[in-house]
Amino acid sequence: MNNSIEQLANYMHTAKYIVFFGGAGVSTESGIPDFRSQDGLYNTKWKDPPETVLSRTYFNRKPESFFMFYREKIIHENARPNESHKALAKLEEMGKLKAVITQNIDGLHQMAGSKNVLELHGSILKNHCVKCHKFYPLEKISSSKSIPYCDCGGIIKPDVVLYEEALDQEVIEKTIMHVRRADLLIIGGTSLTVYPAAAFVRECKGKIAIINRDTTYMDAYADIVINDKIGETLKHAMEIMDKINHTNPNR
Repeated sequence: MNNSIEQLANYMHTAKYIVFFGGAGVSTESGIPDFRSQDGLYNTKWKDPPETVLSRTYFNRKPESFFMFYREKIIHENARPNESHKALAKLEEMGKLKAVITQNIDGLHQMAGSKNVLELHGSILKNHCVKCHKFYPLEKISSSKSIPYCDCGGIIKPDVVLYEEALDQEVIEKTIMHVRRADLLIIGGTSLTVYPAAAFVRECKGKIAIINRDTTYMDAYADIVINDKIGETLKHAMEIMDKINHTNPNR
C-alpha cells in the first residue's frame, strides 16, 4: 500500500474539519471529459473555439450555436458518481467533511449524497429565464431542439458561469471561510490553473493533501502529493481509515 495514502488516511482519521476542493479530474472517472487534456473539451473540433462559445457574448449573440455546443459537449446525462464522489459523501456523513468546493457543474457530488456542496462555476441542473427568472430543470435544455424559451418568451440560460461572468460572491465568501477553517484541505483532480478559484486554496492554514495526475503550483506547499487517480486513492484511504477506526476507536 502506498505510504502517502496511509498518511492521508491518518490525516483524515485525526482531522475534525476536512474540506475538499475539486476540479475536472474528479468527473473524468465518470466519463466526463476534462478541458485541457489531449482529449479534453478545449481540443475538440468545433467551428468556433470552446472558450469563445462558452462566453456570455457568444451566448447573447449566437444562442442557437451556443446551445448546440452545450447540449453536445457539456451535458452528460448518463454520467454517474464514481468512487471519489462516494468517498466524499461518506466522509460528510461521518461528520468529518464540512464542505465540497467544486469547479465542476455536473451535480455528481449531490447525486452521490453530498449535502454541503459549493459550486464555484454553477450547475447544469439549474436553469432560469433571463427575463422572468422562472426556474427550469435540465430536461428543458436537453430536450430542446434549438433555443429553449420560457413561457414568457425569454431565453432559458443555464446557471453556469460563462467566460466574462463573475463568480457568485456568496459562494466565494463561503469557500474562503471553509478553507480557512480546514485542518485538512484535500485538493483533487485539478491542476489549479483556473483563476480566481484556484487562488482560494492559498487561504488554508491546516494540512494540505493534493491528489492529481499532474503537478500543481501548490505541490511545494502540500504535506502530501499523490499523483494517481483520485477515486482509487480516496477509496483506499477510506478503507485504511475504517481499519484504524475499527482497531483504535478512541484514537
